[in-house]
Amino acid sequence: MRLGDRLRYRFDRTMDRGTPALIGWLGLASLLLIALVTILVVSLTDSDTEENGGWAGVAWMSLLRTLDPGTMGGDQGSAVFLALMLLVTIGGIFLVSALIGILTTGLDKQIAKLRKGRSRLIERGHTIVLGWSDQVFTVISELVKANQSERRSCVVVLADEDKVDMEEEIRARLPGTGKTRVICRSGNPLNRADLELVSPDTAKSIIVLPRSGADADIDVTKTLLLLNNRAWRPRRPHVVAAVQDGENLAAAKLAGGPSALVVDADDIAVRMVVQSHRQAGLSTVCTDLLDFAGNELYLRTDPALAGVTFGAALHIYELGIPIGLLTSDGRTLVNPDMDTPIRAGDQLIVLAEDDLLIRPTTKRAPIVDEAIVAAFDQQAKPDRTLLIGWNARGNKIIDLLDRLVEPGSEVHVAVPVRPDEALDRPRTNLTLHHKPCRTTNRPSLESLDLGSYQHIIVLSHDDVEPGHADDRTLVTLLHLRDIEERLGDPFSIVTEMNDDDNREVAQVTKADDFIVSSRLISLLLTQLSENRHLHGVFATLFDPSGSEIYLKPASSYVRPGVAANFATVLESARRRGETAIGYRLHDHSQEAPAYGVRLNPPKDAELVLKAHDSVIVLAES
Repeated sequence: MRLGDRLRYRFDRTMDRGTPALIGWLGLASLLLIALVTILVVSLTDSDTEENGGWAGVAWMSLLRTLDPGTMGGDQGSAVFLALMLLVTIGGIFLVSALIGILTTGLDKQIAKLRKGRSRLIERGHTIVLGWSDQVFTVISELVKANQSERRSCVVVLADEDKVDMEEEIRARLPGTGKTRVICRSGNPLNRADLELVSPDTAKSIIVLPRSGADADIDVTKTLLLLNNRAWRPRRPHVVAAVQDGENLAAAKLAGGPSALVVDADDIAVRMVVQSHRQAGLSTVCTDLLDFAGNELYLRTDPALAGVTFGAALHIYELGIPIGLLTSDGRTLVNPDMDTPIRAGDQLIVLAEDDLLIRPTTKRAPIVDEAIVAAFDQQAKPDRTLLIGWNARGNKIIDLLDRLVEPGSEVHVAVPVRPDEALDRPRTNLTLHHKPCRTTNRPSLESLDLGSYQHIIVLSHDDVEPGHADDRTLVTLLHLRDIEERLGDPFSIVTEMNDDDNREVAQVTKADDFIVSSRLISLLLTQLSENRHLHGVFATLFDPSGSEIYLKPASSYVRPGVAANFATVLESARRRGETAIGYRLHDHSQEAPAYGVRLNPPKDAELVLKAHDSVIVLAES
């Protein structure tokens, strides 16, 4: 290969290095031009060289004329000297113009890079959110609430979206984030190099959100696999994620490793629908437990309680209700036996508005014994449930209902086309029937004999866009509420919604409960990202085989209309092996945002419950 070709190849390689290489070549060209002109002036014009301070002075003049063509206006000397100064000035015009162009182009590229969110993040103790969906806004909102007491906190979102678009949408949906800074980076969470943009080594926690679409769980699993196989320095932050389909849960847990917490979103949605169908108001209770506004769950170590039974500890705090124990050997006990002793090293799981408010009471609230109702067994009866609409969760809802209802119960599925696969499968406690129905058509709904059912479940359609599915659900609810008022309020209505904003619109329908599963999952992931030790608590609360949340008739605990206090309700529940955590007032069940639910009320304040009110308890049945 010829020398010229090799030199040209090396020149091309340096040019590929971008703006710094171009500036370097321009600097070298400027030095050569100044040196050449200086040598010519010194060689050809002795008198002009002496008048201008020798070769150093001529070099300085050449430099100034290269940078500023206007400097030549005052030059005097021989024709050769002036011609050489003109030469260096003209050369300087080209060099400076090229330099300005290169700097402008490089600056534009850098600004564009910053706008694209491709710069490396330098943060510590931040929370990383991987993925982009409507759940992002709930997660960020809750993290802002959780970090209100922090001097400064940071939430970083990495998604395969435009950085500017993400930031504008976050500002539109969440105009005030307080002390929490929200930073967006544009990149694919499935790409190992893009993950490094958000500084995962120094993060406090990582939340992997499922996006909408058929392959959402595949993306979550791949992201967990990348995180699990990454070399962490100095420590690994805890990772929480959610999968949409329970069949992918095992694969996602394997990909995430033993330290990752993976939530089955579909399973939780099914449980909420089924359990709310049996006890209206449950979703509001769960939302209050999961969000960072109002009451939360705290882990508290109190050496003074060593040897005290769990039942006795229920009355120990002025503002706070123990609901379980995290034992020293790692077991999570929710609503344990009231005689369970608290041992040294055990942590109490306490429901409270703030951990600073959890303090022993100086004067225990009096218990009104005459208001307490003696425990009695309520004979469960078979019931009739109407399931309006159908989606991918329909089969699981019926399976869970079959486990929980009494033998001889019936479920009637009201949809235009009979779901053969679900209805033809044998059930233990349920008898299934199909009723052809157009769910938004009033005459079609009236033909279902709605007054013969105790419960109605309205499922959101998944064969249309989520917003349109909510619109159809709203129309169905309006028809049902009008029919119910004509019949005299014979049944309860539990409804699935996709968007929490539509829940507020739907309040006019006065449905008994709304299940917005995406919001509940977002709240759960945020709680676990802040405190992974609560995973066992929530897993128990959402598991039908353990102690669950129940809304039971207040008349089963205290006499209706008799003045008492919550300490009396708490004691009445304790005597039957249950933990009371609040109540729900039926007369306020349609008033947002609490819908009549009050958790962790003051124990000594006067309380008069009516027959239609409910006591919220943790119990096994």
